[in-house]
Amino acid sequence: MSSESAPAAVPARTGTAAARRRRRETEIISATRRLFDERGVRDAQIEDIARSVGINRAIIYRHFTGKEELFSLTLVQYLDELRVALEQAASTTDEPRAQLERLVGAFVDYGLAHPAFVDCAQAIMRRPGGDLLEEVSESAMYRLGQAITGCLSVLTRTIEAGAATGDFHVEDPGLLANMLYASGLGTLQLGRVALLVSEEAPGVPRISRVTGEQVRDHMVASALAVAAGAPR
Repeated sequence: MSSESAPAAVPARTGTAAARRRRRETEIISATRRLFDERGVRDAQIEDIARSVGINRAIIYRHFTGKEELFSLTLVQYLDELRVALEQAASTTDEPRAQLERLVGAFVDYGLAHPAFVDCAQAIMRRPGGDLLEEVSESAMYRLGQAITGCLSVLTRTIEAGAATGDFHVEDPGLLANMLYASGLGTLQLGRVALLVSEEAPGVPRISRVTGEQVRDHMVASALAVAAGAPR
């Protein structure tokens, strides 16, 4: 072998090692997702994730800074799926009000079908920003930010289009999109619990049922009302 060709072997080995690392990370994230869907976020333990992949838990910490980073990147999987669902819903009409209605409906449908997504998203949102930045690597935060932005941008474009046509009266479409996302996660918990608490008589609680359809209708109506606002 000539001396000129020898250095080419180094990048090849490096590339193979990098590919193996990416595959392992994907395996770990996929295993975490499966446990989330099967058991819920709270019951998914690092030991169980490692066991399902067939590795020692120490190997997980070689690929991720900790549980918060692993959970954040698992959330990225859910968000990527949600973005596709939102894009498909948005593509069914060009009319802003109908588009917003279908976007909110798609969000509710996805959240009710994937309760672990709601838990995971809320678990990440409950962390103070400073703490999360200390526990999650910059590259992982970037990927999470991209995934969240991908979903919010679909909603933001619809709100902007409605503002342009006069259907909506919104000063900051991006802010409204963020607020609808955050409040929507909370309302989806009501759909999961499927129970309403009201007062039968002074001091006497009453428990009744609430359906996913009721939750969807409420979220759609609320989003339309907030977006419509009051003309200035």
